[in-house]
Amino acid sequence: MQDYELGSIVEMKKPHACTIKATGKKANAWEIVRLGADIRIKCTNCNHEVMMGRFDFNKKLKKILQK
Repeated sequence: MQDYELGSIVEMKKPHACTIKATGKKANAWEIVRLGADIRIKCTNCNHEVMMGRFDFNKKLKKILQK
């Protein structure tokens, strides 16, 4: 059922608090940097990292942008 893998770029339901300078919009692209029981994602704009459980990640995932 999982279509994402290590290095995939995903979009979450809620955007990150940082703003993209070129567009002025909220950043919402995350790179998966660790997979296991927990998943660690990194903001592609500001490099902020967040770790969450796989269940929470799947619940908050909106779509996969790039595999």
